[in-house]
Amino acid sequence: MKELFGELADGTKVHRWSLENGGTRLKVLSYGGIVQSLELPDRRGRYAGVSLGFDTVEAYETSSPYFGALIGRYGNRIAKGRFSLDGEDHRLPVNDGGHNLHGGPEGFDRHVWDVEDFTSGADVGLVLRRTSPDGEMGYPGTLTTQVTYTLTAQGDWRVDYEATTDRTTVVNLTSHVYWNLAGEGAGSVHDHELVIDASRYTPIDAGLVPTGELADVAGTPFDFRRPKAVGADLRRADPQLLHAQGIDHNMVLDKGLTDSPEHIATVREPVSGRTLKIATTEPGVQLYTGNFLDGTLVGPGGRAYRQGDALCLETQHFPDSPNRPEFPSTVLRPGDTYRSTTIHSFNL
Repeated sequence: MKELFGELADGTKVHRWSLENGGTRLKVLSYGGIVQSLELPDRRGRYAGVSLGFDTVEAYETSSPYFGALIGRYGNRIAKGRFSLDGEDHRLPVNDGGHNLHGGPEGFDRHVWDVEDFTSGADVGLVLRRTSPDGEMGYPGTLTTQVTYTLTAQGDWRVDYEATTDRTTVVNLTSHVYWNLAGEGAGSVHDHELVIDASRYTPIDAGLVPTGELADVAGTPFDFRRPKAVGADLRRADPQLLHAQGIDHNMVLDKGLTDSPEHIATVREPVSGRTLKIATTEPGVQLYTGNFLDGTLVGPGGRAYRQGDALCLETQHFPDSPNRPEFPSTVLRPGDTYRSTTIHSFNL
């Protein structure tokens, strides 16, 4: 179902699509490809929205910390908004402590996408398309992007990304859903149990940019190889936690970059019984524990979002890869196609 959701400040109309399949309910906006709501039943069959968001376009346009958004051209940080590619230097606008974050101040999350709905067998979904012109936010090349959201008959939410360019560029697309499996506005996620199949992570400096090291998680707050409460180690006096006021780090997935999605993480909320399992083709996942939510944002349920009220698992290539040749490459050349897939499965 398609409906008018509102208008941006410049008068551009924003529409919302509502999908339901396999027990999962999904609402998506044309603005930013935003997942405005994802609803799941608990063990008693009671539905709740498990992603943070807003109920007005104005809030998304003026106040959103990327709630539910499609992120591009480059998810995460590029140090000092600079990188060199084939001997040419590129300058990007900085929007996060002197660094380029999530594609810059007018990234993919700030644009209205072309959206078409579809039915394929027992699956339903949306195809979102956008062409980013050469030089937008400083990035070289005209980037033609297609992102497909599919709700399967099993209730899985699958995201398939594709992009092509007419000039060599860098690309790192992701989705920035803030999860709280107890329900948006229900309070802290620190009791959620988390497993991530990552034996290493990328330490950061005070600007939240990777130092280039791939560090072992053993003995650190970043060891989620076995089920552990999200908040179990967040109060440790670890310099890495102090940099980010919690966890805001790229986890180096043991499986590496793969052609097809492989399981990498499980989140379980013990009271509701809701479980999220993630599979991806990507080599990394950014774990963010909602550190900068400060109670000033209010969700559709009328409840304020405070520090620790959500976690993000952003499947991705590593932050600052354009400046780190030792990291998996994010370079896309003419004639090649960027492809990435992430699947979110929900169980009780």
